[in-house]
Amino acid sequence: MKILISGATGLVGTALHRLLSDQGHQVITLKRNDSGAPLTWQPDKGQIRLDPETALDGVINLSGANIGEKRWSPARKALILQSRLDSTRLLANTLISMAVKPKFFLSASAIGYYGDAPGTVATESSGPGSGFLADIAKAWEQAAQPAIDAGVRTVLMRTGVVLSPRGGALQQMLPAFRLGLGGPIGNGGQILSWVSLHELVNMIRFLIDRDDIGGPVNLVAPGAVTSREFAAVLGRVLKRPAFLPLPAFMVKLLFGEMGQTLLLSGIRVEPARLQQAGYTFLDADLAGALKVELTSDAG
Repeated sequence: MKILISGATGLVGTALHRLLSDQGHQVITLKRNDSGAPLTWQPDKGQIRLDPETALDGVINLSGANIGEKRWSPARKALILQSRLDSTRLLANTLISMAVKPKFFLSASAIGYYGDAPGTVATESSGPGSGFLADIAKAWEQAAQPAIDAGVRTVLMRTGVVLSPRGGALQQMLPAFRLGLGGPIGNGGQILSWVSLHELVNMIRFLIDRDDIGGPVNLVAPGAVTSREFAAVLGRVLKRPAFLPLPAFMVKLLFGEMGQTLLLSGIRVEPARLQQAGYTFLDADLAGALKVELTSDAG
């Protein structure tokens, strides 16, 4: 297949590019510049240049400013939202105007859609929550509507916390945990709905082939854990103590609203549609998932 990926240089995009290329597919990446060359784009300017002679089998949209990279100033929050809306709208409107429309459009979203509700379980049939992350996810998914309206099979990939030593939350945790200075965050009771990077790219690969799946799909492992449980498992995998907590007041002091939202809240999310579709989970066990990720990083 010929598959176009936006955000191909990010954590997920790099791993997905490798998997698809290894399987013999032609992966076409969009480069972010204004050179005017083919396969370049500037989403904030509404500019995209695709080769009109290239017929694409599918488009995978992974673009958007890193949500946990910096404290959330008003300008940063605006960039997080706008970068997602600009890229998704531009891709959705572009692919439906092509002479031969792609067969599928897999567009990134997040489990932040469900908000912060630690006492509940969310599946794809659950309604949206409230707060900044929920507002982002709702608008992000709405930006893909032109593709849905045009009859292109569109999957809204509501992704959980991605575990990889190469980026994201796990990468930031590892130095402290390897020194035996890790532990639960806050009171340790908040829910972490996670997915290994290894699993995530395989989930996306599964969705590429499933012509019968469209709409929202939760890309998470079936075993959500608390912050306390996560710290204990990571400590065991690393063979280090993991009992030093990071108090909630320190999280708020160090990271502000970003820390409050990303580290001190959560919801138990289940991958109901993947389970119903017969997907075979590769890393359903947290300890096993961490071992896979850490071993692949060492290799």
